[in-house]
Amino acid sequence: MLSFLACKIKTPSDQSELLYNEPHRPQYHFSPPENWMNDPNGMVYYDGEYHLFYQYYPHGNTWGPMHWGHAISTDLVHWENMPIAIYPDTLGYIFSGSAVIDWKNTSGFGKNGQPPMVAIYTYHSMDGEKAGKIDFQNQGISYSTDKGRTWEKYKGNPVLKNPGIKDFRDPKVLWDEGSKSWIMALAVKDKISFYTSPDLLNWQHSSDFNPPWAAYGGVWECPDLFPIKTQDGEDKFVLLVSINPGGPNGGSATQYFVGDFDGKKFNPVSSSTKWLDYGADNYAGVTWSDVPKTDGRRLFIGWMSNWLYAQKVPTETWRSAMTIPRVLELHKSEGQYKILSKPVQELTKLRKSSEQVSAAKIPLSSDMLDIELMFCQRIFNLFFLTRTKKN
Repeated sequence: MLSFLACKIKTPSDQSELLYNEPHRPQYHFSPPENWMNDPNGMVYYDGEYHLFYQYYPHGNTWGPMHWGHAISTDLVHWENMPIAIYPDTLGYIFSGSAVIDWKNTSGFGKNGQPPMVAIYTYHSMDGEKAGKIDFQNQGISYSTDKGRTWEKYKGNPVLKNPGIKDFRDPKVLWDEGSKSWIMALAVKDKISFYTSPDLLNWQHSSDFNPPWAAYGGVWECPDLFPIKTQDGEDKFVLLVSINPGGPNGGSATQYFVGDFDGKKFNPVSSSTKWLDYGADNYAGVTWSDVPKTDGRRLFIGWMSNWLYAQKVPTETWRSAMTIPRVLELHKSEGQYKILSKPVQELTKLRKSSEQVSAAKIPLSSDMLDIELMFCQRIFNLFFLTRTKKN
């Protein structure tokens, strides 16, 4: 089936027509209005809005001092660009992290009975790194009481200090109902360290995960731990771990593990390395927090690039884009657990018309296409990612 697509991304200055109609600009993958973007951060759902934060350098189209950029969507398809959410300060650049809704106000940041939105991220002190120190990465917190529009940094930052490890970053936080505590998965060089907290402010180390059979071709980054049910209703946990380099097709990639989590320790159910994608352009992806139980989906987005060439992609005004949002599902077949991913259903909103064809040659009559091909009773979605400049 051929589907013809169109979409529009709003900007605060209403320059979407100017910024988002350049040649080769992705039209249904999120991209920043201008300059450099990498890892998705702090994805959280609250009061009808999906928040997407991301690593952002507002003063150039290659990597630089990191901020948290911000965009909001009500449908995972149309995005409104917001002002920069979190800026670097004397403690360092604002590296990757996560965001949650503190429903029980365990942190005390909430006001007038409203729960706060809390972001936890890595402070990266460039001065410390240049001085040859190894404890230049620490974890800090900011919070919002106006649905993510403005942010205030916690005066007691950092909330988790570096014990003397060069790579100590990318906190992904979730509330574990079983242990009635916050859980942090943190990338620590070549392992994932788990921490627990009653209030998001005071953290205690509980365990490490680094099995000898996992992939170790590069530094471990951007973990994500989340509960998920199989199609048969079995409760499991999935741990995503991004690795750079060491991917199956070179450079950056994301491996995953399926297992059980008891509130302190992750126990895998198998000893084989599995990859979320075998393509080269899905990295540092994590899932949305606080998606309502009535929805029930585990929603994911990743950075659609690879550190082998990310800063050399031939664009000027902007550089980098996100993958389309996906639904992750856990399936069990012949005793093996596997993650399957598919585009969110909301993307069908972009279809203007469709046509079924059976010939070997597909007529391409639009700049933007969503092509669904059927091979041997299996359906694959192939997404044409860019619009081309017409002569």
